[in-house]
Amino acid sequence: MSAIVLIASADSVLVDDLLRLAAAADVETRLAADPAGARAAWRDAALVVVGADLAGDLARSSPERRPGVILAMDETGGDDVYRFAVEIGAQQVVALPEAETWLVDQMAAAAEPAGGRAALVGVLGGRGGAGASVLAAALAGVAARCRLRTLLLDGDPLGGGIDLVLGAEGTPGARWSDYADRQGRLSTAALHDSLPARDGLAVLSWHRGAAEPVSAETMRSVLDAAVRGYDLVVADLPRQVTDASAEVLASADTTLLVVPAEVRATVAADRVAGLVRAYSRDLRVVVRGPAPGGLKPAVIAESLRLPLAGVVSTDRRLASAIERGDRPGRGGALDGFCRRFLTDLAHDRPLRGEIR
Repeated sequence: MSAIVLIASADSVLVDDLLRLAAAADVETRLAADPAGARAAWRDAALVVVGADLAGDLARSSPERRPGVILAMDETGGDDVYRFAVEIGAQQVVALPEAETWLVDQMAAAAEPAGGRAALVGVLGGRGGAGASVLAAALAGVAARCRLRTLLLDGDPLGGGIDLVLGAEGTPGARWSDYADRQGRLSTAALHDSLPARDGLAVLSWHRGAAEPVSAETMRSVLDAAVRGYDLVVADLPRQVTDASAEVLASADTTLLVVPAEVRATVAADRVAGLVRAYSRDLRVVVRGPAPGGLKPAVIAESLRLPLAGVVSTDRRLASAIERGDRPGRGGALDGFCRRFLTDLAHDRPLRGEIR
């Protein structure tokens, strides 16, 4: 089956409307103005939209039964339209313009590859400088090297840009401002093709300079496309819950709270956890060592009333590696944690690729 939407109608007004909706859904179309042309593309189209004007003639040719057939009509319709819908095997009869939004969604969904929803992991720091951005970048990098289709999403407009952590700040592609005020369905192909990528890892970050906050509607649209088009989405989030980050937290399968092994950092993290708990379905703590005063990871997790996801040790070489544009997570404790976490995640939900 191809990703093409078949439009079968000889009504020029209806065809123009359907082509406009197909453009909004960002899908390819094939036009058929008679039953013969419709039958030629009937079996292979991802979705078939039949105009009420052609439904009677098409019904008399007894088209093959298949899923994904919609009969579209204007507001007036006709007395026989529902009988024709049954005869051509249409699952839905829709009237335009009322059903335009629904039909755009159906077109976009039909033209996208079948597959499960991506795993979504949020990462945020218990205090400033906790290392959440580095962990998010490392987790996404390890996943990409394991051949998971991975998107690293920068959800913190004041974080400096996670593309800098990857050394991808000069890579051409879309940034958040290119999706400003985006609402409604965004196709996975449009998102994937527009984003900068380095070594197989896609990233959505910010332009340099002032960063305008992302609206909840924009984040929802991008997230919806991301979880349909990737295997794993890793989101670097701010400590203060915004409308946009609340969308991520509510959708995330797991959220990791990175906390340095220090008393003051633990107290700060408890405040952050109090804000995030209202949105996150699965909040876990990652303790970053070393512990100057010997504070144990298990004690930190217990004081935060959160399960312990693991411990990572500070690598003194990491800061200079990031300055050189080297991606974090290539070997060492950070790499090991990421692989263990992804392996555990794959046990809970299938992930394409092998974590090794």
